[in-house]
Amino acid sequence: MPIYHAPTKDMQFVLHDVLKASEQDIPGYDELDRDFTAAVLEESGKLASEVLAPLNAVGDREGCVLENGVVRTPTGFKQAFDQLREGGWTALDCDPAYGGQGLPYLMNTAAMEPFVSANMAFNMYQGLTHGAYSAINAHGSDAQKQTYLPKMATCEWTGTMNLTEPHCGTDLGLMRTKAVPQDDGSYLLTGQKIFISAGDHDLTDNVIHLVLAKIPGGPEGIKGVSLFIVPKVLVNDDGSLGARNGVTVGKIEEKMGIHGNSTCVLDYDAATGFLIGEAHKGMRAMFTMMNEARLGVGLQGYAQAEAAYQNAVEYARDRLQGRAVTGTKAPEKPADPLIVHPDIRRNLMDQKSFVEGARALTYWGAYLIDRAHKTDDKQADGLISLLTPVIKGFQTDKGFEMAVNAQQIYGGHGYIEESGMSQFARDARIAMIYEGANGVQALDLVGRKLSQDGGKHVMAFFEMIKSFIKDNSGQDADFDKDFLDPLKAASKDLQAAGMYFMQNGMKNPDSALSGSYDFMHMFGHVCLGYMWARMGTAARDALAAGASDAAFYETKLATGRYYMARQLPATAMHLARIQSGADTVMALDAAQF
Repeated sequence: MPIYHAPTKDMQFVLHDVLKASEQDIPGYDELDRDFTAAVLEESGKLASEVLAPLNAVGDREGCVLENGVVRTPTGFKQAFDQLREGGWTALDCDPAYGGQGLPYLMNTAAMEPFVSANMAFNMYQGLTHGAYSAINAHGSDAQKQTYLPKMATCEWTGTMNLTEPHCGTDLGLMRTKAVPQDDGSYLLTGQKIFISAGDHDLTDNVIHLVLAKIPGGPEGIKGVSLFIVPKVLVNDDGSLGARNGVTVGKIEEKMGIHGNSTCVLDYDAATGFLIGEAHKGMRAMFTMMNEARLGVGLQGYAQAEAAYQNAVEYARDRLQGRAVTGTKAPEKPADPLIVHPDIRRNLMDQKSFVEGARALTYWGAYLIDRAHKTDDKQADGLISLLTPVIKGFQTDKGFEMAVNAQQIYGGHGYIEESGMSQFARDARIAMIYEGANGVQALDLVGRKLSQDGGKHVMAFFEMIKSFIKDNSGQDADFDKDFLDPLKAASKDLQAAGMYFMQNGMKNPDSALSGSYDFMHMFGHVCLGYMWARMGTAARDALAAGASDAAFYETKLATGRYYMARQLPATAMHLARIQSGADTVMALDAAQF
C-alpha cells in the first residue's frame, strides 16, 4: 500500500522562512508563530497519514454506489468524515460568528494539503463545502447565513456547486435550467445538472446545492444567469430538517479517477430554491466559489504529485537494478538501487523541484487572498486575480505530469494497480479539467487578466520581480548566477511574449490566443522561478545565520539550482512558440483534420 507522510518541515519553511507569516501586518497572522503552526500541521499530517491515506485505495476500489436513490460512500468514509468534523478541521478559517475558528485562509490552505495528498477524493466533500460556505457568506442575506453557515462550517451539512449541463460546460449562457418565481419569494427550479462533485452521499443529513439557473424573462446568455440555494432537504424556520426537496440523483458517473467522490447527475423537478444576491447576477456570486476552488485545485495538482513522489523515492531507494556507471555503489548486494542512475535522479529532481516550488506559490497565493480580504489591499487582489489561472492551469498540468513521472520510476510495477501509482495519476488527471479546463484558464489569462485594470497588475508583477533581483543581487556571485540571472532571463521572456500579444493581438486575435497555453506555462515557470529565488534567499540567509539543520537548507539550495538550470529555461521554448504566430495553428480547414 502506498505511503504518505506530511512534509511538515517544508511547509513550515514556506510559512516562516519565506513568507514570514507571523511578522505580517494582516489581522490574525500574529498568531501564526512557529509553535502554533507546527502543532496544527503535525495533527493534520497525523490524521492524513493514519486515517485518510489508508482509505485512499479503498475509495478507488469500491467507489460510490447509488442504491434506491441513496448514494453510499466507500467503507470507512463516514467514520473518517465524522473524525474530520469533530476535530474542527472543516471550520479552521470560517467566521467565529458561525462556529468557525477564524484562522487565516493561509493556515487553512496549509492544513488541508496533507488531506488532499492522502485522499483527494475524500477531501473534496469538505473542500467543496468550504467554497459554498464562502459564496453564501459573501453574497447571501443575513437570514440565509444564519440558516446555512453554522451547519456548513462544521460540515454537518455539505455543499456543492451546480454549473454544468449536458449541452453546456464552459459556455454557461447556454444553460436551460429555469427558476420560476413564487408568491412567497422562493423559486421552483427545473432542469438537469451533470458532473456535480459530492452531489449526494451518506456522510451528512443534508446537502446544500448552489445552482445556476435562468429566471424566465431575464436577459439572454450569461447576463440572465442567477444563483440559488437549493437544499436537498428543506430547512424549517426553527432550523430543523423538513421535507425532501425536488432534487434527485439520476446516476453516479463512472470516472477515470477520484472514485471515492460521488460525481452525480442531479435532476431538479420543481425543486424549491432561494435566490442569492441579485437576480441575473449569479456569475458574480458563483465566481467567489470558483476562484477559491481554482486555488484549491492548483493545490490538488502538486499535492497528488507530492504523494506520488514520496512513494517513487522509496521505491528508487529499495529497488535493485543494474550498477552505477561510475562504479558499484552497493557491492554487498546483487545490484545497485535505482536511485544511483542519472536518469532516475533527473526524474525525481523534476518532481521534487516542482512540488516544492508549487507549494510556495500556492501558499503565497493564499497569503495574497488574506491580504486582499483582510486589509482591502487592491494590489494584492489584482495580483491574485492575475495569478489564479496560472496556479490552477500550470500546477495541474505539471502535477499530472509529475504523477506520471513517479509512476515511471516503478517501471512495469507502476502500471499494476497493486502499487497504487496508477491511482495518483488517474486522480490527478481531473484537476486539469474541472473548475475551468486548463485551455480556458489560458484564455482567461491572456484574454482578460493581462489587460485587467489597464494591465497594471501584470506590470506590478514584473516590477516586483525586478525589485527582488535588485535587492538581493551583489551579495554572492554564485547565488546571482544560479538564481537571479535565470530569473531575470525568464522574466524578460515573459515580457517579450506580452509585448508580442500587444503588438499582434488586436489586428489578429488568433495570434494571441494560439499562444495562450504557452504563455500560461511560461508564466507558471516564472512564478516558480520567483518562488525558488525567494526560497534560495531564505535558505542562504539561514545558513549564514548558523542554522542548526544545515543539511535541510543545503538541500533546498541544491533543489532550487536544479529548477533554475533545468526547468526555468523552458520559457525560451514557449516564447519561440508564441512568436511563431497563428498561421501554423490555424492552417488547416476543419475538414482537413
